Amino acid sequence: MKTSSTTWKGKTRGGVLGYKIFIFILKKLGLRSAYVLLRFVAVYFVFSAPGATYSMFKYFRDRHGYSRIKSFISVYQNYYVFGQTLLDKIAILSGMEHKFSYTCHGLEHLKGLKETGGILISGHVGSWDIAGFMLQEADIKINILMFEAEEQKVKGYLEKVVKSEHVNIIPIKQDFSHLFLINNALKRKEIICMHGDRFVAGARVEKVNFLGKDAFFPLGPFVMASKLKVPFNFVYAVRGKNFKYHLSSTPAVLDPSLKPKDVLYKYVHSLEEKVKQYPLQWFNYYDFWSEDVKGGIYESNENANN
Repeated sequence: MKTSSTTWKGKTRGGVLGYKIFIFILKKLGLRSAYVLLRFVAVYFVFSAPGATYSMFKYFRDRHGYSRIKSFISVYQNYYVFGQTLLDKIAILSGMEHKFSYTCHGLEHLKGLKETGGILISGHVGSWDIAGFMLQEADIKINILMFEAEEQKVKGYLEKVVKSEHVNIIPIKQDFSHLFLINNALKRKEIICMHGDRFVAGARVEKVNFLGKDAFFPLGPFVMASKLKVPFNFVYAVRGKNFKYHLSSTPAVLDPSLKPKDVLYKYVHSLEEKVKQYPLQWFNYYDFWSEDVKGGIYESNENANN
């Protein structure tokens, strides 16, 4: 089996053509038919994406202690569930939200942000895009930070399909112009949503024990959470059975004494709990526990807190 990729490349595998095919099937044949096609697509990715497949095999085998057979089957199941979340996102945002049901735990923590604005940090477990849709119940405008490579890839096409006025995408740019958009959104008491489990070349990172082995996490989101003087929450939306999604949020935290590493450690603890509960919904398709930082700037001293 091919050696796994040791870093995330700043964009997700897939393209506009795939979205077009599935959107066509969704409109003409319905969501269940799209799921049937997805089973074949999941098998295809098991064999056509050996790096990602090996990374996920190691994840199930080493981090969860599954047998070899169960690990291999879980890789297929993981691809299938990931595909379902993508299809569900397109279906929901294109006007088919009535087909889904939702449960929320901690919605009161999110509604409280309407008066202050705030930062929501999630991870690549479950579906953050669907979490954004569910947050509309709190009647808050949300802004999702997305790496520019991903944002440019599919946003133009999806904008022709989706019908959401509550969700805005802020692309993360190398010239840091996104920081001005973030500050302006917070001044309007809106919500900034971001992931805390991926980084690109040049990012400051910190090594933290996660699922029994050290892994590198970006410091940027946690510097932002500790410096902008607005509340922050950890939020996840995971897929259940029979078209159900569950949104959960931790209580909001606003503590000026917290340093970036303090926020990071709190986040990793919450992420670990969620991944243990939903192991099939971990969607980082590279060697997350690689000891090679691959372009990240690792500071193993107290200066990383500043």
